[in-house]
Amino acid sequence: MSDNTKNRNNDSEYEDVCYICRRPESTAGKMIHIPNNICICKDCMQKTFDSMDKMGGPFGGMPYMDMFNMGQPQQEVPKRQKLKKKTEKSHSGKEQPQQGIFDIQHLPAPHVIKGTLDEYVVGQDFAKKVMSVAVYNHYKRVLTDSESEDGIEIEKSNMLMVGPTGSGKTYLVKTLAKILQVPLAITDATSLTEAGYIGDDVESVLSKLLAAADNDVEKAEHGIIFIDEIDKIAKKRNTNSRDVSGESVQQGMLKLLEGSDVEVPVGASSKNAMVPMTTVNTRNILFICGGAFPELEKIIKKRLTKQSSIGFMAQLGDEFDKDENILQKVVTEDLREFGMIPEFLGRLPVVFALQAMTEEMLAKVMVQPKNAILKQYQKLLALDEVDLRFDEEAISVIAKKAVEKKTGARALRAIIEEFMLDIMYEIPKDDLIGRVTITKDYVEKNGAPLIEMRGSGEAKLLTQRGN
Repeated sequence: MSDNTKNRNNDSEYEDVCYICRRPESTAGKMIHIPNNICICKDCMQKTFDSMDKMGGPFGGMPYMDMFNMGQPQQEVPKRQKLKKKTEKSHSGKEQPQQGIFDIQHLPAPHVIKGTLDEYVVGQDFAKKVMSVAVYNHYKRVLTDSESEDGIEIEKSNMLMVGPTGSGKTYLVKTLAKILQVPLAITDATSLTEAGYIGDDVESVLSKLLAAADNDVEKAEHGIIFIDEIDKIAKKRNTNSRDVSGESVQQGMLKLLEGSDVEVPVGASSKNAMVPMTTVNTRNILFICGGAFPELEKIIKKRLTKQSSIGFMAQLGDEFDKDENILQKVVTEDLREFGMIPEFLGRLPVVFALQAMTEEMLAKVMVQPKNAILKQYQKLLALDEVDLRFDEEAISVIAKKAVEKKTGARALRAIIEEFMLDIMYEIPKDDLIGRVTITKDYVEKNGAPLIEMRGSGEAKLLTQRGN
C-alpha cells in the first residue's frame, strides 16, 4: 500500500480540499488525486488543461505537467483546515444523530440544568433559572423539527447578560456547555471590526466554533457562541470618524443572530485565497452575549428618577445611589441609550442581569463550588501531604477585602496568592509539617499561621513571616 493511500485512509473522516481553489469535496465534487497528496477538483483540472492548450507546448498542445512540480514535495493542507464529511442520511431522509450530541429523550430539564449549575456557581439564582429555561427551549426547538405541520415555527432565544465584572458571566456559559456537551466558542467583541478593516471580521466568531467542533459543520451548527465584552461595540459618541468597531459591527452581526448561511474560513480568522471556505447555517446556533456595561447604572438611575418631585412622598434623586443591584432594573430603553442599536437588541429577546457579588456570596464562592479556590490550594498542599485549613474568621476577612476591590470573584485569587506565597515557599522545606491553619490575624498581617507537626498533637506559630 502506497503512502498516499495510507494517508487517505487515515483522513477518511475528513473531506478533500482542492489544492487550487481551496473548495471542499462537498462543494466542488469528486477530487482527482495526483502524486504528493495533491487533490484537484475537476473544474480546476479542466481550466488548467484549457489554459495550457491555448499556450501550446513542445508536445503538440499537450499541457506542461511540470507545472504541478511532481518531483518536489508539496505543502499539504493542515489538519485544522480539513472539513469533516457530512453525516449520511438514513432511508427516511433524516440525518443520523452524531455521537456526543444528545437527543430529545436525554435533554436535561430546566431544573436539572439549574441544579448542576448550582454545584459550580454560587448565587445568581434568577440568572441560572433564565438560562436553564432558554437553553432547554432552544434545544427542544433544534432536536425536533421546528417547522411542524401546523405551520408554527419556534424562533431562537438568544440571550444578553448584563453584570458587573467578576459576577460569573463567562463561568456560567462554560458550565452550561459542559452540561449539554455541545461545542462552545468564547470570543471577545473588542477585536471585531467591520469587514475590510484591520481586525477580525464578524465571521471569525463562527470560525472559532467550527474549530471547537473539530471542523464538523453539522456539530458546529448545534453549538453555543458566547461573545464577551459586547458593550465594547456600542455606538461611539462624539466622533466624526467612521465607527468601524462599534455600530458597524452590530450591523454585521445581525445576520448571524437572526440565522443565515455564512461563508466561513476553515482554520483561519480571515478570508484569503489559500484558506478553504465552507458554509455554516446559524439558524440553530445559540448566541449568548455578555458585558459589564460600565456607567449603565447612571442611565438606569436617570430613568428611574425622571419623575422626581417635591413633597413628602417624592422620589429622591439619590434614592438608588447605594443600590448595588440596580442593573437588575435594566430595560431595552437603557441599552439603546447606552449605544446598542434597536435591530441588534431585537435579536436578543432574553435580557437579564446578574447580581453584584456581596461579602456573603464571596465567602461561599471560596468554599462551596466543586472547583472552589480554597479547594484548589488544599489539593496543592495535599500533594506535599500537608492538610491546609482556613478559619471561618479568615474567610470572612478575605471576602471583606475582595468587596473593597470591586472586581467581584476575580479579586479572591489576588488576595489569597498574597498571603499564601510564604506558606507555599516554606512548607516544602520541612517534611515534619502535617497541618497548616490560616488564621484571621495572618490574613490581616498581625500574626502567623498555625503550624501542626506530623506525628504529634503540638502546634506552633510561625514567629515571623518568611521564616
